Amino acid sequence: MHQRVLKVLEFDKVKEQLLEHASSSLGREKVNQLVPSTYFHEVVQLQEETDEAVKVLRLKGNVPLGGIFDIRPHTKRAAIGGSLSPHELIQVASTVHASRQLKRFIEDLNEETNDLPILAKYVERIIVLAELEEAIKHAIDESGEVLDGASETLRSLRQQLRTKEARVRERLESMIRSSNAQKMLSDAIVTIRNDRFVIPVKQEYRTYYGGIIHDQSSSGQTLFIEPQAIVQLNNDLQATRVKEQQEIERILHELSQKVGEYSGELETIVLVLAELDFMFAKARYSSKIKASKPLMNNEGRISLIKARHPLIPIDEVVPNDISLGKDFSTIVITGPNTGGKTVTLKTVGLCTLMAQSGLQIPALDGSEMAVFGSVYADIGDEQSIEQSLSTFSSHMVNIVDILNKVDFNSLVLFDELGAGTDPQEGAALAISILDEVYKRGAKVIATTHYPELKVYGYNREGVINASVEFDIETLSPTYKLLIGVPGRSNAFEISKRLGLDEKVINNARSYVGADSSQVEKMIASLESSRRQTEADLEEANDLLKQAEKLHKDLQKQMIAFYEYKDSLYEKAEEEARAIAEKAKKEAEEIIRELRKMRIEKHAEVKEHELIEAKRRLEEAAPEKRASSSGNKFKDKKHVFRPGDEVKVLSFNQKGHLVERISDSEWLVQIGILKMKVEESDMEFINSPKPADTKPIATVKGKDFHVSLELDLRGERYEDALLKVEKYIDNALLAGYPRVSIIHGKGTGALRQGVQEYLNNHRAVKKIRFGEAGEGGTGVTVVEFK
Repeated sequence: MHQRVLKVLEFDKVKEQLLEHASSSLGREKVNQLVPSTYFHEVVQLQEETDEAVKVLRLKGNVPLGGIFDIRPHTKRAAIGGSLSPHELIQVASTVHASRQLKRFIEDLNEETNDLPILAKYVERIIVLAELEEAIKHAIDESGEVLDGASETLRSLRQQLRTKEARVRERLESMIRSSNAQKMLSDAIVTIRNDRFVIPVKQEYRTYYGGIIHDQSSSGQTLFIEPQAIVQLNNDLQATRVKEQQEIERILHELSQKVGEYSGELETIVLVLAELDFMFAKARYSSKIKASKPLMNNEGRISLIKARHPLIPIDEVVPNDISLGKDFSTIVITGPNTGGKTVTLKTVGLCTLMAQSGLQIPALDGSEMAVFGSVYADIGDEQSIEQSLSTFSSHMVNIVDILNKVDFNSLVLFDELGAGTDPQEGAALAISILDEVYKRGAKVIATTHYPELKVYGYNREGVINASVEFDIETLSPTYKLLIGVPGRSNAFEISKRLGLDEKVINNARSYVGADSSQVEKMIASLESSRRQTEADLEEANDLLKQAEKLHKDLQKQMIAFYEYKDSLYEKAEEEARAIAEKAKKEAEEIIRELRKMRIEKHAEVKEHELIEAKRRLEEAAPEKRASSSGNKFKDKKHVFRPGDEVKVLSFNQKGHLVERISDSEWLVQIGILKMKVEESDMEFINSPKPADTKPIATVKGKDFHVSLELDLRGERYEDALLKVEKYIDNALLAGYPRVSIIHGKGTGALRQGVQEYLNNHRAVKKIRFGEAGEGGTGVTVVEFK
């Protein structure tokens, strides 16, 4: 497909919108490479892929596509023996985890529906590398820090580091607490310079502590000195740090070797994830523009039902029915330049390019699109400034190029054909060009304001006229395409509405030929008939909708009637049973008394007669009827699904279902808590509607939990600020309105640094110290915007 046509029809703008729905750089790369295919079987396959992705979104509303990275450079470097950084390794583990999640998601859904053959085939190619993922996550945390547990050696070295740091701090703190320290030190704090612990000493006391000067303040009044007494301790600490770094590098190299071993499998995972992300980006875009899957053919037939231009907002665009290639292969849209004609051309062209790219089209179900070998467009605003050509010349350059290439498998779009020159010559040229393209067997849509082409549409087989409706009352086009009705000039009517003298208009009418006048009257009559037919059809549709509503209401009333009837029967049976039970009890009492009388007074009452009387009483009690069909709706049990809103009865709290744990247990999210709950302890409230917008992609796993407070006590100043930055990001991602940061009271340096950082953070609304019961000035409470 020629690049100029893609630009003229604004296919690049469709791709820009599509880019917004990709979840990873892999998907965005696929979108950037997207071009329409000209192979029928490939287009059918692409449409099937998109349709399956649309089914998944319709059923689940979301797809786990978070945490995907383009790890191909990492795997290539690891394969040739290079070492990866902690962050690169975490990206590998995250991508492996995402592939595993997506594989399980698609396989589970396919088991339920048995209707996702293409997606199932894609995820079959994903190799589960749980061992590699576990090895990386065991050694490195989410923020890229190598964990103590990565190896026994590292655990031991880290323990030694903590012990030696504590010893150095202890020695320095004893120095700054001494009686002389207050006058000799600028501030009673221990700080770090060049990875070594130092204290701030006033310039005049520099020789008192001896040792090494590492830094000085901007004024020169304070020197940061490593006292002689702790030089050896700092040396030991530094040596241990070097060993720690060597062990970290060994661990990273070992993990990188494992990544290199699986480089082939990882390459396959990346390729599959790129395809899946691209497919679901197309599906989300389809949902956004309310598109549908077109039926594809290889015979040049287009049948668009209520088609919309995808780049015009849905609430502004006017949908149109457009057909081409069955009864006629050329549409000539005539009429004055009132807008709407070019939009129609671009709608057909853009829908063709979208369909051939595997995108669903903004039209109703049942629309049909053809796969063309070439699409050519000569659309109005393409005047060549560089070549200093006139409008006519610019058009003609494009048309010559089109006529050199066009064949039976082409779609050609001409905008204002023959414009920019003498009307008679322009019209004659337009007719000749249309004849030539028609002979080649191409499908053509052309717009023109030449009245001569109305006759062309009537006199040529396979050609039909069309126009864009114009509302005389509002003096504006309705943008409704009328196939079969040629456009007519509204000059006299518009002039009259705008106040031009009646005598001038009548004089003008006298100059119009009789034939032309009759044609205009015929067109006006056609438009009037069409409007009446549309009004009648709309009225018939309204009546049909009313009848359907009435039918549904009657069905509901019948169901309610039968349920009420059954309830009355049940009530009557209960009352009858109660009366019978009462009678039975009374009869048994009488029988007991008769037996007693027979024994005591030798009355002639036989035992079998008593038994028979009792049996008749029991038979008199009514049996409970089986519940009728009207009651089947009452006891129907709700089938719980992830995302359902429920009420947990034992806590009297509302929550949302996260996932099923067993046959009878669910994981329920109540506020920020997740807990296991029995189905019997839940009451269904409602199911969520599928979301319309794209999910936020996140590298966090589903079990990731963010604490409501961050404890910085004992942390070094720089490390503490890094932790605060990461913690604030995680808290915002978790959606917390408020968190607490525990920094302790101490010297106040850490507290001041934390509060300065928070005051400058764009997401922080305000900060305050904790209340008496919250930790006082040792805690900063942060509220988010």
